[in-house]
Amino acid sequence: MDRDRTRTVGELRAAIAAEDLGWEVDARLHDDDPIPEYPTGGMLEARPTTEEVPLVDFPSLTRDRTANPMLAVRSVARGFAAPDLISLLEPPPDLDLTAEAADAAPTMVDWRHRWGWPWITTIRNQDGCSSCWVFAATALVEAMTRIEHAVWTHRSEGDVHKGMGAVCTSTGDARNALNWIESNGLADPECFPWTATNIPYTPSPDRNGRTVKIDKITMVNLEDAKTWLDTVGPLVTSFDVYNDFFGWGPGGGPYVRSATATRVGGHDVLLVGYDDSQSCWIVKNSWDVNWGDNGYCRIRYGECKIDDDAKVGVTGTDPGPLTRRRLHNGCVFESGRGAQHRDFELLAQDGPRLSEWTRDGDPPFPWRTGASFADDVGSDPTYISTTFNRNFEAIYTTDQHRLHHWWFDRRTDTWRDGGVFGPTDAVGTPGFIQGNNGKPGNFEVVVRTTGAELNHWWRDGTSVWRDGGRFGSDISHMGPSLLQGRTGKNGSLELVCVLNDTRMQHWWRHGDEMTWSIRDTFSGDGYRSAPCMIEGQWGADDETQEGNYELCVVRGKKIEHWWRWNQGDQKWRHSATFGDDAAAVVGMVEGSFGFNLEVIVRRTDGRLRHYWRAGPAFWFQGPIIG
Repeated sequence: MDRDRTRTVGELRAAIAAEDLGWEVDARLHDDDPIPEYPTGGMLEARPTTEEVPLVDFPSLTRDRTANPMLAVRSVARGFAAPDLISLLEPPPDLDLTAEAADAAPTMVDWRHRWGWPWITTIRNQDGCSSCWVFAATALVEAMTRIEHAVWTHRSEGDVHKGMGAVCTSTGDARNALNWIESNGLADPECFPWTATNIPYTPSPDRNGRTVKIDKITMVNLEDAKTWLDTVGPLVTSFDVYNDFFGWGPGGGPYVRSATATRVGGHDVLLVGYDDSQSCWIVKNSWDVNWGDNGYCRIRYGECKIDDDAKVGVTGTDPGPLTRRRLHNGCVFESGRGAQHRDFELLAQDGPRLSEWTRDGDPPFPWRTGASFADDVGSDPTYISTTFNRNFEAIYTTDQHRLHHWWFDRRTDTWRDGGVFGPTDAVGTPGFIQGNNGKPGNFEVVVRTTGAELNHWWRDGTSVWRDGGRFGSDISHMGPSLLQGRTGKNGSLELVCVLNDTRMQHWWRHGDEMTWSIRDTFSGDGYRSAPCMIEGQWGADDETQEGNYELCVVRGKKIEHWWRWNQGDQKWRHSATFGDDAAAVVGMVEGSFGFNLEVIVRRTDGRLRHYWRAGPAFWFQGPIIG
């Protein structure tokens, strides 16, 4: 068959069958249809070949960066780290990694679903633009943020595309996009969206605090590619696209080029795995979910020059305040500080003052004391990192029943007094977040009053605090449980308090209505301290979904863990009771350590203790802090 005549789907099917290539044309395409066309845009000519790139020093690369205990097992199995790395990270006792650990070189890796968890963000669409190089780079940053820090993030291809001055017809190299991200970070779509139209680059003024940053770009040769996929994560790869590739379907084997196909252009995609049984790479494309295998495909090793050029990897992601904002509450959060961007920052009441603590993000994870400041502290603070230049901000109730705001200027490493505001009858630890409304997002505060009500205060980008009104009644305890939900255009506000009858009550404010309502009243009685609540990563299958709400509260002198199944029946469930000598839960964070929950408890003697949960059910007692 003459290659110039292979223009219809029927002709393509005939060519594939005649050459016995082992793959099938997408069953959704009809024989009389022309072969569909999709955009590419990769400039492959200037890239180093695989022979020009040195071998990766995997022991140096993986030894210190492996906070994910599941990935630590792979690093140990490959001989890149000592076995005590696993015990230092303390994975859950029931985590079954024996099948992979027994084989130092697994025959298949697929990051779409590994060890029971999803790791790859949703398929995107180039919208007809020659921008595969930007989409592949963005997909890599999203995937590595998930793998290195156990958090979903959605980044904007438009941020880097327009930030580099590209237009829809601009071809490029994923390395150049990643170099730009290394210097500038990569923002979310609300900061600046992807668009196929040529518009000015006008990101929101708090872009710095909305970005994910990266430390290092590594060129990976073919000999190291599978090892990288096994022990580090996905890679960007490039290949020549021929027009028969447009018709590849998931019903048969990996793609192999037909002799009758014509070259269209170079293309960058994300390599999410490999399968030796089919001698193929597993690839995430950027042509929407209606192409290929729900947006993915399998390509035979060496096909269409896919193994000629070096592949590209990224390490050292720093998720930033916006990505992490739902994963913490109360007196503790995980910051971007430290060599691996995973230090814990803690601010606690110490008599009339506040004391600052930091936990190193590397073994043996010591707690180090920091500054002491303020002189009117009447409660533990709620402590957050914000998009205002990545500053740290804290609010507590004063000994005169007001609210006091302090902030840590990251540019000068100085604590600054943000002033006293709010009601004259505040009591207990306030709920405090940076929400969705506005850019930078408004500060939202809810605190209990001496009259057993809740009082909402908010502040936009100015320094003026506004009274958002009072709601609720018969409330005995409110604490660090305020969080930004996902219902409505601007997102809901969610909190859980304790009633005078010692039951818990879930309140919310719909993002489009601005009216507080009761969602649920749940659990038995006996709760006499404030709960602490976050939205975690359990239950979220991709970056668009809401994770479970995770809540810890003291009952008696024990700590109880509750969770709400947001993707299911939206009911609260009690899962575990642990600890002892507890007076109140003052902080919670889900950090970079394999989806562990970390809890800070104020004991009855006034000291702080750290607990953590590995896996779904195993709670461990950590050190007393200070």
